[in-house]
Amino acid sequence: YEYKETIASGTSAAARGGFTTICCMPNTEPPLDNGPMIDYVKQLALQQGVVRVLPIGCISRGRKGEEIAGMAEMTAVGAAAFSDDGNWVSDSCLMRRAMDYSQPLDAMIIDHCEDRALAASGQMNEGIVATHLGLSGIPAAAEEVAVARDIALAKLTGARLHVAHISTAGSVGLIRHAKSLGLRITAEVTPHHLTLTEESVLGYNTNAKVNPPLRTLSDIEALIQGLIDGTIDIIATDHAPHAIDDKLCEFGLAAPGISGLETALGSLMELVHSGKIELTLLISKLASAPARLLGGKFGKIGTLAPGASADVTIFDPDEEWMVDTGKFVSKGKNNPLQGVKLKGRVKATIYSGCIVFRDEGL
Repeated sequence: YEYKETIASGTSAAARGGFTTICCMPNTEPPLDNGPMIDYVKQLALQQGVVRVLPIGCISRGRKGEEIAGMAEMTAVGAAAFSDDGNWVSDSCLMRRAMDYSQPLDAMIIDHCEDRALAASGQMNEGIVATHLGLSGIPAAAEEVAVARDIALAKLTGARLHVAHISTAGSVGLIRHAKSLGLRITAEVTPHHLTLTEESVLGYNTNAKVNPPLRTLSDIEALIQGLIDGTIDIIATDHAPHAIDDKLCEFGLAAPGISGLETALGSLMELVHSGKIELTLLISKLASAPARLLGGKFGKIGTLAPGASADVTIFDPDEEWMVDTGKFVSKGKNNPLQGVKLKGRVKATIYSGCIVFRDEGL
């Protein structure tokens, strides 16, 4: 899918957004489900990338949910974790085995929690806005049922489970309870699920179509509280670039996803400026906390301690700027913030001691 993004364009977008390390998901063609594919991405990233790229391998072969992929083989060549990305591993027995196999590898299982039978052909959050637009909805329960199943299996196996891009208040409550039991569970939330509601879809805005869907204001409030109390460990972009044709179509046919690397910090700074979270918390959730989650096997990252890689992001928290997706370096221009004024801008990104992005005004 190089027409959507390449390692060169994706890492350049990451640098522009202030990210010095990114994890790439395995929803490629062919999928990243074996050692040679993981090694290929790593070598290509060294040649073409401008920031650190850590590939995530598939849980199941071909992301089909039928048999476990070669997790030991992929770990040996540097897979950062395992996930079937946009596909929930619905086979509970297979997921249990994957969790069992992950433990001696000290590997993290990442799951996209969505019961597809419940989500069915849903296009956005189930609720009054979907009814108003005449679009089929995806209920919060589709996510929460899957989260509950994965928590039960993590409790059974003792595995490291990371719940990707949670979007509902119910999911926050489930994960909070799981953590109170001492389970090895972590979770993430995206910038768009923290700042945008289902109303962004009004006008059939395909750039606001994302999976999981944008939810309600009460969900956002629960997600923010989850960040503050530690229920949610990190913020991750879930960067999903698409070609123009993937979005310039009727809503039901549009591909879900937001190209969000270049607007992540600017959009999240609204939470700081409005007093909803502290700047130090935001930086932790974007930098040091994700580094801790990955562990030390990839070197000293996410810290300014002596001996660590010189990875530094310089940003102006008060600079205002207008989002112009036409100027994105990512091939994906699909972002619902087009034309929106943000306050807070990355000015320079330094990776391993080298300047990989410098704002024109710096």
